[in-house]
Amino acid sequence: QVQLVESGGGLVQAGGSLTLSCAASRSIFSINAMGWYRQAPGKQRELVATITSGGSTNYADSVKGRFTISRDNTKNLVYLQMNSLKSEDTAVYYCNAYEIVGGLNYDYWGQGTQVTVSS
Repeated sequence: QVQLVESGGGLVQAGGSLTLSCAASRSIFSINAMGWYRQAPGKQRELVATITSGGSTNYADSVKGRFTISRDNTKNLVYLQMNSLKSEDTAVYYCNAYEIVGGLNYDYWGQGTQVTVSS
């Protein structure tokens, strides 16, 4: 098991920046992929960005070029740097850990952090 705690959300004006952090309760070195997802009111949760244990990244088309995901395995932290924020980025952002252990898949989620972008 791993517990995830997000931080760094808040209110920002359009065009501004925020950095979200996700702190894991144990080493993330062996976790197959860490990611950020978001859910806006009335919408389904959607992928924002993922990063594998090898450092490969994947982004939703809507955030490419504006958001950057990174991980610090020494501190058990995952970051989401968000630049040029738009009102449509307003959502609750969730940290995710995806792990394969003994052939079984495990998904872990944080409690979420609110990001509100004012236009």
